[in-house]
Amino acid sequence: MPTPTPHISAAAGDFAEAVLLPGDPLRAKHIAENHLDDATEVTAVRNMLGFTGSYKGMPVSVMGTGMGVPSASIYATELIVEYGVRRLVRVGSCGGFAPGVEIRDLILAVGACTDSMVNRSRYDGKDFAAVADFRLLRAAGRAAETLGLEIKAGLVHTSDLFYGAGPSPSDAMQRMGVLAVEMEAAGLYGLAAECGARALTILTVSDQLITGDRSSADERQTTFDDMVHLALDALVLDAE
Repeated sequence: MPTPTPHISAAAGDFAEAVLLPGDPLRAKHIAENHLDDATEVTAVRNMLGFTGSYKGMPVSVMGTGMGVPSASIYATELIVEYGVRRLVRVGSCGGFAPGVEIRDLILAVGACTDSMVNRSRYDGKDFAAVADFRLLRAAGRAAETLGLEIKAGLVHTSDLFYGAGPSPSDAMQRMGVLAVEMEAAGLYGLAAECGARALTILTVSDQLITGDRSSADERQTTFDDMVHLALDALVLDAE
């Protein structure tokens, strides 16, 4: 069978219209095996794993995107354009640096500032307000209340650089109330707007950039389950 897209080998109809997007493909595997019913692997091109199953009777998929706006945009574009995905929820890690943001805190990215040029390229060289879909954001807030989870909602910064000046908390970021830094949300929000899809980013703080506290790679892969429960319940509420 020919590959339907350059980067995804799933057949038509293999993906649900709602997809969780972790950066790590092994986190996608963990989510499929531990949170979805009857999950089946639907793609593994370049070891970027994707699965489809169900949650509380709702079809849902999960797929890794890799790190950074360019990689995440490739997979999100193909999911939206070629597979009809309409709701995308990034579930990822971030580095917190605002006062009171600690390891394992949950953040709802209401909007994403960025040093990337990707949204200016989409928006005729002008600044684009990269924001979450309000309905998904509201559903996540409701789900957090039901689950008894504390959340922090606000701005994050999407950086093109992991090493170097990009991810370091600047005076301007702190002055403007940015909660954390990550590497995909602004690109996902811009792409969703351009393609008529809906997107949300939910993050778990894996590193505190001011204090230096951090979680291990294994913890990032397998122990951020509160974030996954929140994302899945939000999708269920949003569909009602």
